Amino acid sequence: QVQLVEFGGGLVQAGGSLRLSCTASRSIFSFNRMGWYRQAPGKQRELVAVFTVGGEKTYADSVRDRFTISRDNARNTVWLQMNSLKSEDTAVYYCKSEVGSGPAYEYWGQGTQVTVSS
Repeated sequence: QVQLVEFGGGLVQAGGSLRLSCTASRSIFSFNRMGWYRQAPGKQRELVAVFTVGGEKTYADSVRDRFTISRDNARNTVWLQMNSLKSEDTAVYYCKSEVGSGPAYEYWGQGTQVTVSS
């Protein structure tokens, strides 16, 4: 079992920045994947940025040049630095981890609201 706790959401004007953090209840070193998803009202949850096996980073095209995902294994924490925010970035942001194999288990955080005013 893994608990994920997110911090850092809030209200920001367009063009501004926010930094989200996600701390896991145990070591993230061996996680298959860990990162961020978001869900806007009336839309499906979508990938924002994740670390995959081997430490590779994957970004959604819509955030690639504006958001940066980073991690600190010693602190069991992943961050999402969001710059040049747009109104279309408004959503609930969720941290997700995937652990193990045969089967793998998914764990989600409680979500944190990000609202970008135009």
